[in-house]
Amino acid sequence: MKVGAIFAGIVLVAAVAFGVYMVDIDQTEDGSLPTVSIDGGSLPEYDADVGDVEVGERDLTVTVPTVDVETPEEDAVASN
Repeated sequence: MKVGAIFAGIVLVAAVAFGVYMVDIDQTEDGSLPTVSIDGGSLPEYDADVGDVEVGERDLTVTVPTVDVETPEEDAVASN
């Protein structure tokens, strides 16, 4: 078990070393953003008839049912 873990660690270290030391990337030319020209324009206009919404609060009494839970006897559970 430990030999496999040691071997996996060596492979991991070798892969990281390859990625860091064997790849060399140099920038050869500077990049630039494109030139964009915007001439005028307008936003669309809308007429909308919407309903009225009234938000408020009120007191309300709600009847909630009661729940009875009956657990089976231990002898009945053990025999299943």
